Amino acid sequence: MEATTAQANELERRVDLSIAIADVEKEMDQRLKRIGKNMKMAGFRPGKVPFSIVKQQHGDQARHEVLSEELDRVFGETVTAQKMRVAGYPRIEAKNTESTTHLEFSAIFEVYPEITLGDMSTAEVERPILEVSTTEIDKTLDILRKQRVSYADTDRAAAKEDRVVIDFLGKKDGIPFQGGEAKDYPFVLGQGMMLPDFENAVEGAKSGESKTFDLAFPADYHAKDLAGQTVQFEITVKQVQAPKLPDIDAEFAKGMGIADGDVTKMRAEIESNLKREVKRRIETKLKDQVMEALIKTTPIAVPTSLVDMEIQRLMQAARQDMEQRGMKNADFPVQPEWFADQAKRRVTLGLILAELVKTEKLQATPEQVRAMVEETAQSYEQPEEVVRWYYAQPQRLQEVEGVAIENNVVTWVVSKAKVTDKVAIFDELMGQKQ
Repeated sequence: MEATTAQANELERRVDLSIAIADVEKEMDQRLKRIGKNMKMAGFRPGKVPFSIVKQQHGDQARHEVLSEELDRVFGETVTAQKMRVAGYPRIEAKNTESTTHLEFSAIFEVYPEITLGDMSTAEVERPILEVSTTEIDKTLDILRKQRVSYADTDRAAAKEDRVVIDFLGKKDGIPFQGGEAKDYPFVLGQGMMLPDFENAVEGAKSGESKTFDLAFPADYHAKDLAGQTVQFEITVKQVQAPKLPDIDAEFAKGMGIADGDVTKMRAEIESNLKREVKRRIETKLKDQVMEALIKTTPIAVPTSLVDMEIQRLMQAARQDMEQRGMKNADFPVQPEWFADQAKRRVTLGLILAELVKTEKLQATPEQVRAMVEETAQSYEQPEEVVRWYYAQPQRLQEVEGVAIENNVVTWVVSKAKVTDKVAIFDELMGQKQ
């Protein structure tokens, strides 16, 4: 066996491999003899089939297997000897040579990049802060009330937050178009279910009123035959219902799971849950900034093979999610390019984090993992059962351990970087529309 190495680009390598034909033939014959000992064929006793027939029937397969194993062995020895960390799988190409004694191949592959961690003292990180007060509790209660809204008929003109029921008919150049007609169609004004111009036309109308108006579809509208087109709609308002929010009383508190209807207890529970959620969201935002800082301060080349593998993993996850939602992949095929940027970022971060954790010894401790499991369990009715569930199978702790490591990374980066505290806006933090 002989091997030589050549560097094609920053991460790609080409290794030339040479395998003795005699070695392949020898191992191939031994393998065929073992097959022949157990081979059965009409006209011959078991194990007595002539070697020429065994070779004729199984020679190609045996040769393929032996050659594949030899290539794996030679390739492994070569990269180990040269201390190369292979990323992904090699591509093997046969070489055209005049050698009568050796088979020549080239293995093309990528290696992991050499990572030099950047100077985190130059990184700038903005840390959000937010103290949960009465204001935030009241806002959350308001959201909970809106989630339990009821509607009652009203004679006044339709306004924002009213529920309306309408008939509508859309025409393009005087001809009704597909999807442009509905009877007894309900929606709430201001929730963005319909185009803004459509809602504006309905707003101000009373039950029993009809009207006709022009509507221009946006240029990026999902229906291409309507995108950028102006159509006419005829509508009839059949019902206008005003919203009625529930009072914050004992009945409301019972609906929130407070058995005795104590409003004070309900507010205390909301406060506790809110503090936990605000803490989680702040940690997520801080973590996102830390990860971005790591990418900026530690630029690295990323193996294409690892990115491609991550794309395939993300595509598979997307397909499974679609299936769970009742969607068929055939109707909505997943495209690799959708995940290219995300995959590259994930691989980049994975490589940087692995190096940082190793260099700075930021591995998670059993105590950290236990504390995180117990904290998660507090949001369930029977916390002790949740803890037991996690520890029943060690693999369930792997995700928790991964989060603990990320937390260690965040703590380390924050201790090194230029950190500025900024008061977070509650609505923005919680993802609520203003």
